[in-house]
Order: sequence, then structure tokens, then C-alpha cells
Amino acid sequence: MQDIRNIVVLTGAGISAESGIATFRGPGGLWEGHRVEDVCTPEALAADPELVHRFYDLRRAALAGVEPNAAHHALARLDAAWAGELLIVTQNVDDLHERAGATRMLHMHGELLSALCAVCGARKAWTGALPEGSVCGACGAAALRPDIVFFGEVPYQMERIEAALAKADLFVSIGTSGAVYPAAGFVQTAAYHGARTLELNLDPSMGSVFFEQTRIGAAGVLVPAWVDEVLGR
Repeated sequence: MQDIRNIVVLTGAGISAESGIATFRGPGGLWEGHRVEDVCTPEALAADPELVHRFYDLRRAALAGVEPNAAHHALARLDAAWAGELLIVTQNVDDLHERAGATRMLHMHGELLSALCAVCGARKAWTGALPEGSVCGACGAAALRPDIVFFGEVPYQMERIEAALAKADLFVSIGTSGAVYPAAGFVQTAAYHGARTLELNLDPSMGSVFFEQTRIGAAGVLVPAWVDEVLGR
């Protein structure tokens, strides 16, 4: 690992599944009993805002009952000890990376513990229920919505992510399906710029073919072992 200095890590639903958070695509293509199209698109919010707000209220409340697992803690340990550049990009909207102690990270698909004003774009930390018609403190509009990147919307901080991928010596994907773009294309971007690529996943993903190496197993086992390897332990 002597030639590795800049690392980009992508995490998906698989890293939080061991903490008890449902993966994005469950049995039958449902997300906690709902079709994704019914709760995670701008059209869904416009057609049935009460359903969408209630769905994310329940998910926000459920965070109190889960804890970071060994994989989250391992990445936080890497964050604290790694002398080079590190960016943890998560597709997850939970706060488990933060609770484990990671700081060099971003949420590309938004956060459950945040509200977004649909009028002025202001974002505000939010922990309780977010009823339809909640008022934005910045502009006064009754237009707060879950700060979640819906299908058809542009993920957050893409320029920062692309810049990190271009400089990366190593790109690691953990617990992702390889089916949701643009994240599914990160491995190809990193490889194009010369990075080594590694996948840690419970099963081979749709993008496994693009990785130099894939390790199959539980994130709670694979990630701590990989972090030990990187830190020379």
C-alpha cells in the first residue's frame, strides 16, 4: 500500500444493512413496503405529499433504534488515522457514518436529518416529524420537504466527488448494488484516471466486472480487515 495516498470510498445500503436499516431494493422491488416510484420521485411528492412526508418521518424516527456497526467504525478509524487524502462518499441517508466518528465524508443523496426548502433551497438540520407545509426559516415559504435526492434530481457535490475520483490512487466500493447512477459509474471514472479499484460486497454487484478485485462477505467483517490492511496492522 506504499503507493496509495489518496483514497475515495463509496458506501451504499449494504454497509448499513447490518445495523438493521432496510436496503434500498427489498423483496419484490419494494422499499420498506413501498414502490420506490411512490416515495422517491418529485412526481410522488407532488401527487401525494402526505405519503412521502410520512414515509420519511418514519425512517427518520427509526434512526434512534439503530447503531453504527463494525464497518462504520472501521471507516471512522481510517478517517482518523489516514495521513493522505480521504473522501467517504455515501449513498445512504442515515447518520451512522457520523455517529461512528467519520468526518471526511459527504451524503450524495441527501440526509434524513435535514429539511430542504423547495422554494429557496435552504437546508436545515431536522430531527422530528416534518409535516407537509412546514415553514422555511430562511424565506418564510411553507415548502419544507425531506432533504433527499429523488430520482431525476442531481446528487449533491458532484464536482467535489469527480475531483476526488480524478486524484484517487485507490477507489473502494462497499455495499453497493452497482445499479444506481451516477454512483455506479465512479469505478470507471477512477480507473480511467489510474486508480486501483476494490469492491467489498455481500454479493457480486452489477458493476463487479469493472473492479480489479472483489471481496465477497459481510461488511462488518470485510471492512475492518481491509482498514487493518491499509493501516499496516
